[in-house]
Amino acid sequence: MVSQQTQEKYAELALRTGVNLQKNQALMINAPIEGADFTRIVARKAYEMGAKNVHINWVDDELALLKYENAPDEVIASFPEWKVQLHDSFAEDGAAVLNIRSTNPDLLKDIDPERVAKANKAAAEAMKNFRKYTMNDKIPWSIISIPTGDWAQKIFPDKSREDAIESLWDAIVKIVRVDQEDPIAAWKSHNETLRTAREVLNEKKYKKLIFKAPGTDLELELPEGHIWKGGSAEAETGVTFNPNMPTEEVFSLPHKYGVNGTVSSTKPLNYGGSLIDNFSLTFKDGKVVDFKAEQGEETLRHLLDSDEGAKRLGEVALVPDESPVSQSGLIFYNTLFDENASCHIALGKAYPTNVEGGAGMNDEQLDQHGINDSLTHVDFMIGSNQLDIDGIKADGTEEAVFRKGTWALDVKGN
Repeated sequence: MVSQQTQEKYAELALRTGVNLQKNQALMINAPIEGADFTRIVARKAYEMGAKNVHINWVDDELALLKYENAPDEVIASFPEWKVQLHDSFAEDGAAVLNIRSTNPDLLKDIDPERVAKANKAAAEAMKNFRKYTMNDKIPWSIISIPTGDWAQKIFPDKSREDAIESLWDAIVKIVRVDQEDPIAAWKSHNETLRTAREVLNEKKYKKLIFKAPGTDLELELPEGHIWKGGSAEAETGVTFNPNMPTEEVFSLPHKYGVNGTVSSTKPLNYGGSLIDNFSLTFKDGKVVDFKAEQGEETLRHLLDSDEGAKRLGEVALVPDESPVSQSGLIFYNTLFDENASCHIALGKAYPTNVEGGAGMNDEQLDQHGINDSLTHVDFMIGSNQLDIDGIKADGTEEAVFRKGTWALDVKGN
């Protein structure tokens, strides 16, 4: 089993680099009950750092499954008001939010996708105000993962539960740089690398990106004034934080009406406990007009039907194939990890902060700038070592951005 010292280092990294917890700030943690020991370490360290309050929202896969199997439709299709008020009260207080995501990828494989879709939509509608706090970087937030038994055995099916958990700990520790002597310093250096890459792209001001790979021929227009981000972010208070750990991406947003062509997935998508795999989407004027999937097609259909914005894109992210996640050779069935192994795009809501002045725009202004809105935001992976990307500038000149899954641009400032 991973050592206590390693877990302490990981907890400190999540607090100091992930959410960058400040003295007298509240902390809300969403955590799997199977990870109670690690979560207690995080809570203790948070109090040691001066947190005024640490609140844990426990997540239990088995209880969630029991509810899906037994609760009536009206319960599945509703979301408790007290949960909304709880989250809103912490957000209004300027709390930091740490999400520890470790769901069993096959949890809901035998549940009617329509029930899952109803539950997801109810939660998204109810939590719309809270989501503005995170997607507009009003408060610091971060997502990390720790191993849980079912998830670990999905990745390492030939190992015992205990050995699978240990193997997944080993992989996570390496990928999030906790194996290094000073993980916080390692992340500071990593963030600088990503900052250089995003600055190169921001100077380019591409009008369009063209993606080509087996099963993919996609033209993606970028809105005027788009901003590439990646690595650390800055909250309204000026506090720097890392939303995703791991992160290997630089990302921006497509114009909601400017996506055309077909794109194919390169890794499975774990959507709310259901897997969607080997799927493709065809876009016309920004909207999905056709789709197919070898696994989870009905789940994909419900995802696309979440609302009008779910059929359009809200994110485009570039990740080189040499990322530590990709080089691990593992499929994690967990978007936090798999999206950092591969270039990806996201169906649904865009981050308004990816456009100049976007955080202050109302819904009508966001639409006028081509910024998508939706109840959902779901990343899926399209990158591989066969992906080529070209950038087209406003004057029509074209240049290579990616070749065979890695940077063709000099993004290291050499």
